[in-house]
Amino acid sequence: QVELVESGGGLVQAGGSLRLRCAASGRTASSVTMAWFRQVTGKDREFVVGMIWNGAYTRYGDFEKGRFTISRDNGGMYLQMNSLKPEDTAVYYCAAAAHTYSAVVPDTSSSYAYWGQGTQVSVSA
Repeated sequence: QVELVESGGGLVQAGGSLRLRCAASGRTASSVTMAWFRQVTGKDREFVVGMIWNGAYTRYGDFEKGRFTISRDNGGMYLQMNSLKPEDTAVYYCAAAAHTYSAVVPDTSSSYAYWGQGTQVSVSA
């Protein structure tokens, strides 16, 4: 079992930055692939970026990669977001897979067993 709690969302002007944190707890929290997804109301959840348990592999979603950076430590995971755009406005979710010591970062939400409650990111023009 893994418990996830996101924080760090808020309202920011276009061009600004935010750093999201996902606090992870549980016996296998440091041994599983973790990822960030985002969702706009009425649309499917979109894969943003994920990292395997030891940080050796990172996979980015199909959008401008250079603005977002993922990192993780034993306490959880972070998402540094720079040069934010209004189209980045969404609820951002932290997710963790069920299988330990995997070298894969899935980009589908159904591949992740554990989810946080989400944190709202709003970017004004």
